[in-house]
Amino acid sequence: MKKYTEQEKYMKLALKEAEKARLKDEVPVGAILVKDGLIVSRGYNQRNSKQNATAHAEHIAIEKACKKLKSWRLEECELYVTLEPCPMCAGAIIQSRIPRVYFGAYDPKGGCFGSCINFNDIKGFNHYPEIQGGILEAECSNLLTTFFREKRKK
Repeated sequence: MKKYTEQEKYMKLALKEAEKARLKDEVPVGAILVKDGLIVSRGYNQRNSKQNATAHAEHIAIEKACKKLKSWRLEECELYVTLEPCPMCAGAIIQSRIPRVYFGAYDPKGGCFGSCINFNDIKGFNHYPEIQGGILEAECSNLLTTFFREKRKK
């Protein structure tokens, strides 16, 4: 039996959130926010069901964490997300002061922590999170690839 790292353990939970999105015919992206080893919030993509462009997994998890912790500053949290954050979510991560972000699949069409652009390379922000991509990358990528392959068949 494979022993998972802490990052892989939480990414597995983010994948469960992504699966919730897939079951609702949403792009399967999931996110988990962790503080002191405990899950503070979860989110999955809900853009279609909510008809809201901001209903990304990360954005939902950040909003829930802010409410639960009664603070917009998430300085002691870690974010786990199955897909590299887009510009909006990267901005929300920076604004909420999340210190560490772990993501699964790279997003060559919209990723903003290394793929299309790296927000950490832009001078002038007052916060720069540590980023680690490629956590359970194959699993995260396969979920997305399978989802879009099935969509094209319909």
